[in-house]
Amino acid sequence: MSIDRISNMLSAIKNASMIGKDFIEIGLSKECESIAKALQKGNFVSEVKVFKPKEAKRKMLRIDLINEEGNPKIRDIRRVSKPGKRIYRGAGQLRPVQGGYGLLIVSTSRGVMSGDEAKKKKLGGEVLCEVY
Repeated sequence: MSIDRISNMLSAIKNASMIGKDFIEIGLSKECESIAKALQKGNFVSEVKVFKPKEAKRKMLRIDLINEEGNPKIRDIRRVSKPGKRIYRGAGQLRPVQGGYGLLIVSTSRGVMSGDEAKKKKLGGEVLCEVY
């Protein structure tokens, strides 16, 4: 049995955003940290911090969410490529999300980045999630 850390993180972000929480804390993994930093570059989260609580064995990841006048910035976040069915796209196949208001996060050979950034660098890869 495997644990899908990315799906767990995306679900936590979506649930916290729906109830108006200001932040979430999850266990640290490199892939979750890189996705969170891509969300930060796309202005969907305000801050990403790695910390280690006292008397804890594992490091944690804190993601501060953006709420504008009581409305969450993230309305929906969903996983595209899943462990059972991977979705890969070339640079020419990366399309804007919600007419350009959303963000597509792609795992490329040069790291995790937004779909627009990957398209500019002419890179394709695994489509991890989309946010709007």
